[in-house]
Amino acid sequence: MELLHIDCLGQPLRLEGSLAGWQQLFWNNKLVSVIDASDSKANNTHQFELTAINEAQQSKAIAVSLATELQWQPFNLKYQLLVDSELVTSGERNSKDIEQQTPVQAVVEKPKFSIIGLGSLALKLMKSAKVIKVVLAGASVAAYSWLFSWQFALMLIGCLVFHEYGHIKAMKYFGLKTKGIYLIPFVGGLALGDSKINTRWQDVVISIMGPTFGLFLSILSLITYWVTDEPIFAGLAAFNALLNLFNLLPILPLDGGHVLKSIAFSMNSKFGLVACILGAAAGVYLSYMFGLALLGFLLLIGSLEIVFEWRGRHQSHLLPLDRYGQTFSTVWYLMVVAGLISIIMSIAAGGDSMLNLPLQILQS
Repeated sequence: MELLHIDCLGQPLRLEGSLAGWQQLFWNNKLVSVIDASDSKANNTHQFELTAINEAQQSKAIAVSLATELQWQPFNLKYQLLVDSELVTSGERNSKDIEQQTPVQAVVEKPKFSIIGLGSLALKLMKSAKVIKVVLAGASVAAYSWLFSWQFALMLIGCLVFHEYGHIKAMKYFGLKTKGIYLIPFVGGLALGDSKINTRWQDVVISIMGPTFGLFLSILSLITYWVTDEPIFAGLAAFNALLNLFNLLPILPLDGGHVLKSIAFSMNSKFGLVACILGAAAGVYLSYMFGLALLGFLLLIGSLEIVFEWRGRHQSHLLPLDRYGQTFSTVWYLMVVAGLISIIMSIAAGGDSMLNLPLQILQS
């Protein structure tokens, strides 16, 4: 991930690093210094030489040195840039600075003229004209009307949009550009962003805000049912809770997969891996104990996927969560899951066969 990006002699100086310990320094996009993970310390110094040509056409070596003091949790980077032993600039960076930086974009060669290129351009034009959104929304209404009544279908579409709006709201909170919400028949919705994230905390908040908004909407629907005694609101609360609960399964690219992956990949020790395994085992056990067989099975599959990918966590460009972030994210996740399950079980306790369907799905 990018730790630092400053100017050095009129060219960009970029420091890349990983929680594993390695660091790479680039000047004008050229690799000029490397510190291996085995040699890395809290305080590191990168040194390299540049060659300058003076007016007499004579070459002169310029010694450049970048001294850093790095702390990962919580993230803090102090740096000093020296040119020929003279201090040029110094400063300090924290996690907020990482959140606000623009990720390095790889240079992509412009595609040549082709039918596929024209098709891609047409698709972009359709998106910009919002035609795709309208078509997908109409198809979603038709699909859910086929499964339920058109009234319930419209309300369910509203739930999906509200869920995706939670993601959009979180993206905007971090100052990220958004493309909007797309509804996908029989699948759900998709909130698209136009900017890349830089931290695991951004990934957690953006991912979990959708189910959190969904939980609030289910609570509101349940309260409306208690006040009006209209079964349609109970059904809305239960099915909306079910959709959001499945979104929290630890399976990528679902929201829960992003949340738990960010938590697990922020733990820089085998103790962290053991904690993830024990947490997953506890979740599977509780699911089966409460008769939620399908939920337990999917939780097991998703957890194994994250555990198997754990070794590659250092290759990510995302700044890991600190210990507070790991704890807060875990508690937030568990509270939303518990809230959604409670709503499903409380509505199923009423004895209505249709309202009991979400619980039966979890128990299948």
